[in-house]
This record gives sequence, C-alpha cells and structure tokens, in this order.
Amino acid sequence: MDFAPQKSIPKKQEEEEEARVEIWKYIFGFVEMAIVKCAIELRIGDTIESHGSPMTLSQLSTALNCSASLLYRILRFLVRRGIFKQEINEANVISYDQTPLSRLLASSNNNSMAPFLLLESSPVMLAPWHRLSARIKGNGETPFEAAHGKDVWSFAAADPIHNIVINDAMSCTARVLTVPAILEECPQIFEGIGSLVDVGGGNGTCLSMIVKAFPWIKGINFDLPHVISSSQQYIGVEHVGGNMLDSIPKADAAFIMWVLHDWDDETCIKILKNCKGAISEKRGKVIIVEALIEERSEENNNKLGDVGLMLDMVMMAHTKNGKERTSKEWGHVLHQAGFTQYTITPIRAVHSVIQAFL
Repeated sequence: MDFAPQKSIPKKQEEEEEARVEIWKYIFGFVEMAIVKCAIELRIGDTIESHGSPMTLSQLSTALNCSASLLYRILRFLVRRGIFKQEINEANVISYDQTPLSRLLASSNNNSMAPFLLLESSPVMLAPWHRLSARIKGNGETPFEAAHGKDVWSFAAADPIHNIVINDAMSCTARVLTVPAILEECPQIFEGIGSLVDVGGGNGTCLSMIVKAFPWIKGINFDLPHVISSSQQYIGVEHVGGNMLDSIPKADAAFIMWVLHDWDDETCIKILKNCKGAISEKRGKVIIVEALIEERSEENNNKLGDVGLMLDMVMMAHTKNGKERTSKEWGHVLHQAGFTQYTITPIRAVHSVIQAFL
C-alpha cells in the first residue's frame, strides 16, 4: 500500500499556531493565583493534613462545609497543576492527597508560603496593577499611590491589618526559603560578628533564625516603630524603632534583606552610607540579600531567574523608584556609598548574598 508523504507545516504557520495556544495563558493568567488563593482560604491542604490520610470528595466537602460539585471542579484544576494529587483508595474511590506544592500552601505548615500569596493576591496589592500603563506614560503618580492615595509604607502604617499581612509575608519568605539557604550554603559570612543589626528587619523572624544558629551574636532588629510594635520577643534579639534614612544602630555588621530594591539608587546610597557609619571599622561589613537580574537573557539558566524579572515588575507597580538590579548596577551603588570591595554569592533561592566591605 502506498502512503502519500506527510505535508510539512511551514515554520511560520507552526509558530502562529503555537502562539494561538500560548495566548490563552496570558488571557487567563490571573486564574491560577485566584484558585490557589481560594484553596488557601478553604483550608483544603490543612484539612487533608489534619486528617492524616487522603480524603474523598465527600469527606472533604463535609469537612469544609462546601458544595461537593464546586469543590470537585476546584480540585480538578489544582490536580492538573500538581497542587494536590488523586489516588484510588481501597474502596476504589478517588481520594485527594497532599503534594510538596500543596504543603507550601497549607496555613498550618511552618514552611507555608501562603502568607506571601495572600499578600500579593489581596485587593490592596492587586489594585495598582490596573494603573501601571498610566505610570509608564508618565502621569507622575506611582500605581500604588494612584490606587490608594499614599505610598505602601504610609498605607501599612495607617492600616494595622495590612501591616500584619505584609510582615507575615516577609517572614514566611525568610523562614521558608532565604535564611535556611544562607545558613546552609554560606554560614561563614557570620564568623567574627559579635553584634548584627538587621536593617528593615520586619518583625524579627529573619534575625531570630540567625541568632539561633549563631548564639554568640547580639541581634538588633531595626525597623519603623509601627512595624516592630507588634513583634514578638526573641532570645538574643532587641527590637529598636527608627528610620534607616536618618540613622542606624551601631553594630559590628549590618544585614539588610529585600529592602534596598524598594528604593532608587540615590536612596540606596544614602541607606548604605548610614549602614557604613553604623558598623565596626575593624570587622565591619554590610550583608545585602537581594535578587540579581542577569546581564543578558542567555545567562538566565536557572529556574529562579525569571522570578527576579517578575519582582522588578512588582517594584514598578508598588514603589516609586524601586527596582531589581544587575551585578553591575549593585557595583555602582556600593562604590558610590564608599565600599571598596564586595563579593556576590548565589544561593539556592531567589536571592544572592552580597557582602560589602569597608
């Protein structure tokens, strides 16, 4: 039997067909965040975890007091994305179980990233995105200010609930991802440090982990008064209220994580100069933890590389002049602040560790 040769699809046509498929990802890109938020609010993962074994749809809908048919559709969506998994139990009935992803979204899990997702998916943080194009055209106002009438820090100071949401989100990234990676991969950066001030340290979660790992360090958690007012007490950590734009408490070294990206170069240089004035001349250094943008797209060969670009867009929407920086841009800022040398150490996290020396 003779078969007619298959006609090859022209490359241009193939690319157009792929684009028609790909476009739906952008049209409905918000859906994944919304459904994951729904799962967190329903406490699906927490319910399965407390049950101690996979649960059937009937068990889950009863425990959650919700519609079984609607819950099934939510679970079908989440299973397709590897958040939760299906199993067949002994009675030959489909049951649902946790996955590493769903455990990262369970509120009762100490390693949960749910607080960060709840922050970014909150109405407060979503509203500025609708005003981003107006900022690009140069109307003067930042998207956050246009949406809420004040900047993100003033808004948090005036809204205790949102302030807690922000602090919880920052704490979870420190607790789950960044600080464990620092302690595991480059603990030597804390050698010889007797006192450490965490500049913009939030509620102290990050510094408490460092002090617990290195108990000889005296920790000073430094942030705005309204931020630390609700902070719990940690052994070896003193909470100090103030403004890093004015002055910073004295210490052997300064630690500043996920703070400088909120500011333009001029303000970063001012903050770093304040850090420089606060640290010991003999052993002083500033430990900066931030995401780094690759200089060229072809260098973006790690799975977390794209997250830095996403964070850069977040800075554009939520701050006046904040941005993520390349290593060259960090070099410029550090040189202008008066630091003679610096090192950059990548870690298994979104961030890298930058050590700036006197």
